[in-house]
Amino acid sequence: MSAAKPALLTIRDAAERLQVTPRTLKYYEERGLVTPSRSEGRYRLYSEQDLDLFARILRLRSLGFSLQGIVEMLKRPMETLGEGRTGFSASSLREIEAALSQQIESVDARIAAVRRELKEAQAVRSELASDLDYLRRRIAGESKEALLQERMAARKPRRAKNAGDAGE
Repeated sequence: MSAAKPALLTIRDAAERLQVTPRTLKYYEERGLVTPSRSEGRYRLYSEQDLDLFARILRLRSLGFSLQGIVEMLKRPMETLGEGRTGFSASSLREIEAALSQQIESVDARIAAVRRELKEAQAVRSELASDLDYLRRRIAGESKEALLQERMAARKPRRAKNAGDAGE
């Protein structure tokens, strides 16, 4: 007697059953949420367990959870809470909370770095715009000496401001 192999579905059949597009299933796979088995020809094959997992992911998404939040939830098993209900224990919820808080801190650090870089890029852009204005005005025939005096006069207030900023 041989044990019957569980039925495996192709991506098209799995998507149809879950009422999503095959691209949605591939996206969740790319994000590491599900890893289907593969046929000898390297086609994705989905088990009932995979479909249950996809259904859970889709339910969580419909409730507004982010994919990162779902990843953290999937790392922890559902627990029996009593009266036939399942969910996360208080300790699991604290682990999920800590992981998501850490991710937020990491994103905040990236945002701060991008803001610093943006500020530097804006300063460079301002300098380039000033140089471009000088060149355009020179091409239009304005006096080099008058333009240079204007540039030097404009730099004096900036120097005084920067010296004041450095003293803070």
